[in-house]
Amino acid sequence: MSELNKFVISENDLSRLDKFLVIQFPDLSRSRLQALIKGGFVKINENIITKTGYELGKGMIIQIEIPETVDSSLMPEDIELDIVYETRDLLIVNKPAGMVVHPAFGHNTGTLVNAALAHSPEMEGIGGERRPGVVHRLDKDTSGIILMAKNDRTHRFLQEQFKNRTVKKTYLAITDGNPPTPQGLIEAAIGRDPSHRKKMAIVPIQRGREASTQYRVLEAFKHNALVEAKPLTGRTHQIRLHLAFLECPIVGDQLYGHRKLSLDVKRQMLHAFKLEVILPGESKVSTFEVPLPADMESALFTLRNH
Repeated sequence: MSELNKFVISENDLSRLDKFLVIQFPDLSRSRLQALIKGGFVKINENIITKTGYELGKGMIIQIEIPETVDSSLMPEDIELDIVYETRDLLIVNKPAGMVVHPAFGHNTGTLVNAALAHSPEMEGIGGERRPGVVHRLDKDTSGIILMAKNDRTHRFLQEQFKNRTVKKTYLAITDGNPPTPQGLIEAAIGRDPSHRKKMAIVPIQRGREASTQYRVLEAFKHNALVEAKPLTGRTHQIRLHLAFLECPIVGDQLYGHRKLSLDVKRQMLHAFKLEVILPGESKVSTFEVPLPADMESALFTLRNH
């Protein structure tokens, strides 16, 4: 059964409609409230308003209907999770390579979301999205640490940190070739590749979005390197594309790397190694790390013994 709420705007409430509702409903994410506005669930003075940035005036009467969460048809699946840390608010998982984060075309089952719903059913419907609990993503063939929210309040709290770029992520990559310097900063705008719908590309800033990645060579080999990469922005395929831009693409990267494999690997050698984030109810940054997976350790063993 849906819930109906009514508010009368006072002098102190003058703001945008979506901002006002975020304050009134702290347990709902901004994205869900905006979806309700756009979906016609909000009336002002008996008129349906679908503009999220509608400016409120004194004396206006707002009615908002909050429908029950509809089953999104996402099915929980009993898939084992490598849980790094868990509270009633969030889940931190070490995602294996080969697992898609959320259902999409061609990947309707076996995803991290399917597994997380079986482990924590309360995630279902968070934010009114088809990606419950998802705060950030990793590519299918990238392994490592990923964070999921169990409720709307946590979802919004974590998303704000990602939006403000206060979350720090550290990746480890095995590259073909060595970067030009032992450490440095890559600044190159990223946009959609006009000739390949699945690829991103380095583009002029007016055609894309600014992107920055710090890197440091941890181990240098004759034809390869172990590189630490810290994205300062969060663009799609950013680390993969930026390392390819330096002419040292990630080993096994089928989109941006060399066609001929320099090592016997089955996927791109990229691992989300460390995550630094402030947890709900805390003021200090917490740091989480996950070890390199077996395939990357094996590749490094081969390089070290050549």
